[in-house]
Amino acid sequence: MKLENTEKPLLFSETALPDVFFVDFLSQIPGDYVKIYLYIIFLAKYNKDIKVNDLSKKLSLPLKTINDGFEFLEKNNLITKRENGYIIKDLQELTLHKLYSPNLKMSPEKIEETSKNKSRSKVIEYINNQYFQGIMGPSWYNDIDLWFKLYNFDEQVMIALFDYCFNRSALHKNYVQKVAEAWGISQIHTWNDLDIYYQKQEKIAKIKKDIAKKLGRHSSLTQYEEAYIEKWVFDYGYDMSIIEIALKRTTLKSSPTFEYLNNIISDWHERKLHTPNEVEAFLEQRKKQKREEKDLHAKVNKTSFEQRSYENLNFLYANMSNNYGGSNG
Repeated sequence: MKLENTEKPLLFSETALPDVFFVDFLSQIPGDYVKIYLYIIFLAKYNKDIKVNDLSKKLSLPLKTINDGFEFLEKNNLITKRENGYIIKDLQELTLHKLYSPNLKMSPEKIEETSKNKSRSKVIEYINNQYFQGIMGPSWYNDIDLWFKLYNFDEQVMIALFDYCFNRSALHKNYVQKVAEAWGISQIHTWNDLDIYYQKQEKIAKIKKDIAKKLGRHSSLTQYEEAYIEKWVFDYGYDMSIIEIALKRTTLKSSPTFEYLNNIISDWHERKLHTPNEVEAFLEQRKKQKREEKDLHAKVNKTSFEQRSYENLNFLYANMSNNYGGSNG
């Protein structure tokens, strides 16, 4: 393949990266892909032809990693595929285009001038200083402004969003966007909303841990198992006191599954059982009913047996009488 950089006179040719790469792109690119990106920038300066196999050997990376890296870089608009190779995009031009695209016309300076709420500008300044050491990339300004508008976050929630991601060492746009979207779906707008959300998350985390412990699970629960638990807690409104009743019933099974548990708990929900007492009363009633059915079945079997015995005796008596009468004749 042939690598080409954006056309520049030889006088301006250099193996360099704009600062926007470090503030807007670096945190979003996996380490091995950064190696690939930096090396192809170096090669592109000389318009070198390079093969994927050669890159693999030169960078000591598996062939699959090289191919995945090019796919990632292309998907994130850092390179463009051509018939005979790739062209490396100009990061400054990309950032400028994003800043002045039709939907995002706010520049960092404009945000300060036109923001309806001046406190938002202070929040953005705080985020810049607290989490980016005062060198936050230009595109972050537009993203923050957009999240304010899309999700109707108040200032405290916006700060909490960055604090949450920063404490998880995941302060890159894709992750921040996913968290912001999740909070938006959960209708988090104010600090009080966020506090309630945290309480719910803390509650569900404890319940998941308790369930795993009671089931003797040393490995983490799967995504699907956690989805069952979230349904029981959030959709059905059940807490551990009810779920534990279902867990105790797993002793009847040699290898209980979450699907088995879900069938039990969903049945209670469909029967509109809301408290442990209601569940226990239902189980006791069903136990009594099964006992009565068993007793009735036993009585029916006994009656049937006695009837058959009586009929057999009559049959035997009749045969004996016939035989006796036949002998006299």
